[in-house]
Amino acid sequence: MSYELLRRGLEAPICLTWELTYGCNLRCAHCLSASGVRRENELTTGEAKRLIDEWAEMQVFYINVGGGEPLTRPDFFELMDYCLERGIGVKFSTNGTLVDDEAADWISSRDYLDVQVSLDGATPETNDPVRGNGSFRRARRAMERLAGRSVPFKINTVLTRHNFGQLDELYALAKGYGAQLRLTRLRPSGRGANVWEALRPTREQNRRLYGWLHAHPDVLTGDSFFHLSAYGRPLQGMNMCGAGRIVCCVDPVGEVYACPFVLAPEFLAGNVRDPGGFAGVWRDSPLFARLREWQVGGECRSCNAYRLCHGGCMAVKHFTGRPLDSPDPDCVFGRGEGEGRGRFVPLASGGRGAGGGARIGFPTDRG
Repeated sequence: MSYELLRRGLEAPICLTWELTYGCNLRCAHCLSASGVRRENELTTGEAKRLIDEWAEMQVFYINVGGGEPLTRPDFFELMDYCLERGIGVKFSTNGTLVDDEAADWISSRDYLDVQVSLDGATPETNDPVRGNGSFRRARRAMERLAGRSVPFKINTVLTRHNFGQLDELYALAKGYGAQLRLTRLRPSGRGANVWEALRPTREQNRRLYGWLHAHPDVLTGDSFFHLSAYGRPLQGMNMCGAGRIVCCVDPVGEVYACPFVLAPEFLAGNVRDPGGFAGVWRDSPLFARLREWQVGGECRSCNAYRLCHGGCMAVKHFTGRPLDSPDPDCVFGRGEGEGRGRFVPLASGGRGAGGGARIGFPTDRG
């Protein structure tokens, strides 16, 4: 599909993230949703199944299930089986601590189910300060259970300046399990805002990461690092922000956000419990309509690398206090260190209460 078609949005998201619960038995320092405690008004099992029915009718290809720790929700297996029965592929993320033999047996017996185990270092000394004492050992035990059942899982690593030097070790660890490594960009949302400056990879590390990813094309990124494509040779995957266009996020209480990295009132588009359900939010939200019209302008549009990175990550700009029209804070040319220079007007409210984009600034010009 062309950039222009994707930018203007699709009739249904290609994939979406479902934060099934914010309950979690870990307190990771960089957790983008600041998970730990379940919300009292989480979607019920019946509501969740009706939501899955909507996605099946819209022909959503697959969903990314996360949280929190999704395995803490009592009806997790029931809901995932229901997704599979309705023809929706499931990719779920776990910290691995609750993957016992019974859970591993269930995972290994399901088709169209993909699992990734979070690990933020190749050693306990690197991983545990971020994810909690003992988390490395417990995640490795989960991997051993999955590998012992020939499950082709993934290891998901949030890249930081401290684990950057262990990329080769993490890659080898994944290969040793017959697994695949997936790297994710650190975002300054949730608890991640508190550690952004301390854990954020350096500019030199980002430059080396660009070369490392090209040398390891089998490493997945979930399009986390498309801003680095401005170095000249595009990385695999999309080179644009898909928020509200081809992706979105549904949180545990049914709130629909533009993407899982912007869980903020400004990017709230509606709720699946509202009249019209999820489909109504996706197709009729003023916020999503505005995102599908908008392109990063200002300094980025005059850059000869714009077609390669399209201005970078909207979420990182938002949570670092930059206008959406400004360059990505990790712009390879160093232009993201200051704020953008475009003219901004507030977006009309398109969600609940003070949310729905009421305080988002979009450029008035397109040049």
